[in-house]
Amino acid sequence: MAPKYPKIRVRLTGRDGNAFAILGRVRQAMVKAGLPKSEVEAFVDEAMAGTYDHLLQTCLKWVSVS
Repeated sequence: MAPKYPKIRVRLTGRDGNAFAILGRVRQAMVKAGLPKSEVEAFVDEAMAGTYDHLLQTCLKWVSVS
């Protein structure tokens, strides 16, 4: 399944795997792409609502990850 925002690309491989670092990188890419604040907040709320695995799954659901 394609992510909600496939044109927003975030590189996670070879980077800090800390949950907050991942969350920050994706959030920053969303803001840079000009998404409304409400969408960015919805992503953050969803991503933080579970385990580390849930965070990664949420990132894949919202943006293109490499």
